[in-house]
Amino acid sequence: MPQTQPAIDQTIPTTAPPTPPTALSLEERMAFINAAMSVRLDEAKVAYEVNTAHIETDPVDLADIVTVPLTPTLQPPQSYPTPVAVLLQRAHHRLLTGGWCTGALVDEDGARCMLGAIRIEARGDSGLEADAAAVLLDAIRRAFGDDVDSVPSFNDAHGSARTPLRMVDQAAHLADARGL
Repeated sequence: MPQTQPAIDQTIPTTAPPTPPTALSLEERMAFINAAMSVRLDEAKVAYEVNTAHIETDPVDLADIVTVPLTPTLQPPQSYPTPVAVLLQRAHHRLLTGGWCTGALVDEDGARCMLGAIRIEARGDSGLEADAAAVLLDAIRRAFGDDVDSVPSFNDAHGSARTPLRMVDQAAHLADARGL
């Protein structure tokens, strides 16, 4: 007697076909790239440590690293024709050559803060010093908003001389433009 084989079940599956993937948002793509780069950087770090483990190094003594201001032979640019602008230009030059500091008008190395540089370059003229400080504060507030309450607080809020020196230079331009 011939054996009959069971019929093949040809019913349609009851589950819906998978939906096509949706496009990832920028944030999701950036998160995936960040994760992939973190893994690659970790692998590179381990490879670097393995490849350089046999190299002997001497510890660096920070006292051996000498940092000095720019050479005193650095000449300032052509002077402005107005007294407040000239004072701010000289203060900028003093900060470049003598060094910049925070927390004091003058530090133990002779570096000065923004107001300390203006004061020494004013050479005792308190009116000229006050005008220069007012122009400097105005230049700072133009760039950083009205929430800056004083030149010393702005000076002390920075960890490097780059921004304070730039502001003294901009104040000199502003004073010249105002004819001060």
